[in-house]
Parts: sequence; structure tokens; C-alpha cells
Amino acid sequence: MPVFDFTGSPEGAREPECTYEIFYSSGETASPEHPILILDNKGGALEHHAEGTFEDPGRRTAFSWKRGRESVSADILRIDARFVSLLKWLGENRISVRLSGENRAEGYAVYRIRETALGGGGKLSAADGFLQFMIERLLASEAPSREMPDEEEAESGDSLKLTSIQSITDFINCAGRTLPENIRLWARRNLAVAHSHEVSQEERRHAQRALSIMLNIRWKGSYFPPIDPKEARRILDEELYGMERVKQRIIETIIQINRTHTLPAYGLLLIGPAGTGKSQIAYAVARILKLPWTTLDMSSINDPEQLTGSSRIYANAKPGIIMEAFSVAGESNLVFIINELDKAAAGKGNGNPADVLLTLLDNLGFTDNYMECMIPTGGVYPIATANDKSQISAPLMSRFAVIEIPDYTPEEKKIIFSRYALPKVLRRIGLRPEECVLTEEGLKAVIDLHRDTSGIRDLEQAAEHIAANALYQIEVDHVKSVAFDGQMVRELLG
Repeated sequence: MPVFDFTGSPEGAREPECTYEIFYSSGETASPEHPILILDNKGGALEHHAEGTFEDPGRRTAFSWKRGRESVSADILRIDARFVSLLKWLGENRISVRLSGENRAEGYAVYRIRETALGGGGKLSAADGFLQFMIERLLASEAPSREMPDEEEAESGDSLKLTSIQSITDFINCAGRTLPENIRLWARRNLAVAHSHEVSQEERRHAQRALSIMLNIRWKGSYFPPIDPKEARRILDEELYGMERVKQRIIETIIQINRTHTLPAYGLLLIGPAGTGKSQIAYAVARILKLPWTTLDMSSINDPEQLTGSSRIYANAKPGIIMEAFSVAGESNLVFIINELDKAAAGKGNGNPADVLLTLLDNLGFTDNYMECMIPTGGVYPIATANDKSQISAPLMSRFAVIEIPDYTPEEKKIIFSRYALPKVLRRIGLRPEECVLTEEGLKAVIDLHRDTSGIRDLEQAAEHIAANALYQIEVDHVKSVAFDGQMVRELLG
């Protein structure tokens, strides 16, 4: 059925002629099979790379172009719901575009729109690659709600950053209902402040900065596509030696995501001695989920305001660390790695940072004082690390699935050093395996020297030291290779 999503003409004027239907898609690429819109081309007048403008939607939903001296138009038959507001913006501002499409049974399927010249509207952001930025962002977004907005809420290359008021205004108009509802309404309020001359220059500056931060983040839905468990296992085996129980727990999480297409209700809490690879596990999970990751070191957080940001009433106000993490990642779905969770309870009189974490971990949304907005956190997967479980409060513990990681045995350390740590260093500095060799006695000496240390961090440093010494002897003493026996290892590392 036709949907009148374009704004109507002023009261008393002729109603716009709506010709199109809306269809709903979440595809991340456009093609003739999955187009942005379909035009009526019964007469065959439309050709590939037709140049023209979309009709002002207050008058008619069509695309017009010149054929010789004749003006020709084709009605819009169908539009991807994500692009309704963008086409409205193009039409209202008379921005000239070039269409790429293909004639198909249902009409001319448009899969690419590029600006060619500015129209009478003089929208400067279009000249800065805004249109391509906008199309990429809309393709990356999910289809808006199928519910019709009421009249009051009708919407009047990704290297581009939204910083100017013009580009921010255009983005809000074009993104339409692809933005989360609360962020869309928040953006309108802040845009009004940024434009207002009834507030101070400082307030306008804060509003513009907050808008730039918020709208440069790709706000995605909570749907997660299936993940191949075999590929996940391959990544885990590549990154971690042993740890079968840990790998099993992560694969269980992957299978759960594949069944529900949402993240689990609980994150992971990895507890174990320093150097046992807790952070490496977290990075591997981010790689499996194909999500950006950010880290938060709780040992350096002693004031909740560091997490929640400061109020705009202060001249030097700024967002908190959590909001900055979304900004750096560039999207709302990410792996949040919280290091040293057992240090989270050490506030200094201004409140407890651990209490702030609880709101983030509940996935109900997080409020930043500077942004003055509830930030959706449904796509955040938290992975925390800690050395001492007894120092973590019960409320925090209840938000995680706990995995305790034991220290490595001497035999496991021997395998990790010989098969992983040393070969990795040799590859990095350009030495062949035969140029730096450890005898059995040399390997035993390495493990004996690190018998009382936890984890494998000291073993990795030992590998660096041995490889560097071999490289020195090869380059300076001009030997062909170096074989480290037990005595050489003890002299070098003892």
C-alpha cells in the first residue's frame, strides 16, 4: 500500500501525488536485485547514468531529467524505507544526481546515486562527499520501524566526519527513522540549541560538539548474524594454547548467539594470575564476533565522573571514557574489555566507579552527563579480567559468567615457549628457525628459571632476549647460527 512519508504541501495547497510503496530491507549493499528504489520505466526512456533531480516531494514523487530540450519524468514506484528521508532531502534542495540502475520486470532498479552538481538549495555538505557518506551509513543501518510516524514527528565515502552545523543538520534530515528514536529526538533538541541565539556561545559549542560525537557513531540494532563455530575454534586455537575449558565456554556462547541472534545476557569474567592470557582471550572473542574492541583499565579510575562525563555547565566539560569508547569505535556494537575489575571498588569520596559499571553491564542503556542522553548498550559485549575474585562485589559478579583460568604447568610452559613464543619473535625480527636454536637443555633451563613466575609474560620476554642475542651474534660476530644450551641460557637470563 502507498505510504505518504514525504511531507505534505502547506495548508490549502494541492496534496502531493504519492506514487510509491515502501519496502523494508537490511542489506548492507545495493544491487539491481536489492535496489535503493525502483522507477517506472514503461516507456524505456530511462537510461543508465541518467542525470536529473528528484521532484520536490511536496508536489510529486518522481525523478525528472532532460532528454534533449524535453523534460522527462518517471514516477517512483518503490523505495527502501531507509532512504525515504534522503530522497526527500534531495528533492527539496534540488540537488542534481546521477543514477545507476538496471531495467528489470518491475521497473528501473536504482542501486547507486551520486551527486553531480548543487542545485538551488546550496547545500554545502553535498559538495564534501556528504551524499556518499549518507548512503553508506543508511546501508549499514537497519530498516526503521514499520509504524508510521505521526504528523508531528515527520522528518523534515564514510571517511567524512560530521562536524559543521550544515552537515549535522543534513544528516539528521536524511537519516530519518533509521536513528534510534531517543537519539533522533535528542538530536533535534540539541540542534535547536546549536542554532539558537538565545543561549550562550558556550552552550551552542557544547551542543554542536555533542551532536558531532553522537552522529558519527553508527547506531546498529541488536541483531547478530550467525558465526561459524569451526572458524571460531580455529581462531581460538591460533591465539591460545590449551585452555580447553575456556574455549568450550566461548564456543557455547557462539552457538547461543547463532540460535537467538542476540548477545548473551551475561558477559565473560576471566579470573586468573597475571600473564595467563586473559586479555588475549578477550581480543580473540572480539575477532570472532567481528566487532571493534575498546579497553577500560579500572585501576586508573577513581572517580565515577571519569566514566560518566561532566555536565555541560562547566567550560571544560567533556564526555566520559565510556562515551569516548563508542566514539573511537565508530559504532554502537563493540566488545568492551574491562581490565582489573577487582580494582573497581576503590572510589575516592565522589562515589563508587563500580556502581557506574552496573548500568553499563545491565544492557538497559547508559547515561553520559555531557551527552545528556540514554546511550543504547544492547550491542555491547563486556569481557572483564581480574586477578583476585574476592575483591569483586557480589552485584558485579552477578553480571558475568565466570571463567577461572589456572596457571600453566611447567610442561605447558615448555610447549608454549618452543612452539609459540620463540617462533613468533623470530618471525617478527626476520630470523629463520635454524639461525636461533634451543637445545633440550637450553629449553629446560628457560623453564627452570621461570618456574616460580605466573603466566607466560616472563617467558615471552625471555624469547625476546634470546632472539635479540642471536641476531646480535649473527650481525656482529658474523656467525651463521646460534644454538643456546643450558649454560648459555643461564648466563643470558640468570
